[in-house]
Amino acid sequence: MNGFAAILMREIRIAWTGGGLWLPIIFFLAVATLFPFVTGPDKALLAKTGGGILWVAALLASLLPIERLILPDRQSGMLDQLTIRGWSDEWVAAAKMAGHFFAFGVPLLIATFVASALIGLPEGKLFILLAGLALAMPALAGLGVTIAALTAGLNSASALGGMLLIPLAVPILIFGAGSLADNPGNAMQLLVAISMAFTALSPFAAGAALRAGRE
Repeated sequence: MNGFAAILMREIRIAWTGGGLWLPIIFFLAVATLFPFVTGPDKALLAKTGGGILWVAALLASLLPIERLILPDRQSGMLDQLTIRGWSDEWVAAAKMAGHFFAFGVPLLIATFVASALIGLPEGKLFILLAGLALAMPALAGLGVTIAALTAGLNSASALGGMLLIPLAVPILIFGAGSLADNPGNAMQLLVAISMAFTALSPFAAGAALRAGRE
C-alpha cells in the first residue's frame, strides 16, 4: 500500500511542479471565458447551453496530460523497476489512475466554480454539473491512463490519443450533459453506470497495454 501511495503522490507532485496541471485548467477556463463572446449576453441561452459547453471543455482538457502519464516512466525505466519488484501492471495502472484523478480531476472540479460563474450557470445546474463531473473524472482518468499506455512511444501519440479517447468518452459526455437538461430522465443513473464500468475495467486494459509495450 505504501508503494501505491508513493506513486499517487508522485503523480500529483509531477503535475503540480512540471506544468502538467496548469495547461488543462487554463484551457478549461479559457473556454468558459470565450464562450459568452460567441453567444452574446443572452443569459437564458448561456444558462441553457453553458453546462454542455463545460462538459465538452472538461473532456478536451482531459486529453492534454495523456502524453506525460506513461511515456516518461517507460523511458526512464521506472515501470521496469516496478515490475522487477513484483508490482503487477494492473496495480501500477490503478495507482496512476488515482494519481491522475487527484492531480487533474480535483483541480478541474474546483475550477468549475470559476468557469460556471464566467458562463452564468444557475446554481442548481452548477451542483448537478459538479456531481456529474465528480462521477466522470475517475472514468476519464482510467481512459487517459489506458490510452497513454497504448500510445506510449508512438509517433503523433497526442493526436492518436485524442482520436481514441473522444469516441470512448462520448457516452460519458452524452449522459453528463443530458443530466443538465430540463427533463434529464435517467441520464445521471446511466452516467453512474458507465463511469463505474470504465473505472473498473481501465486498470486491466491499461495493465495489458503496459505488458504489450514491454514485449
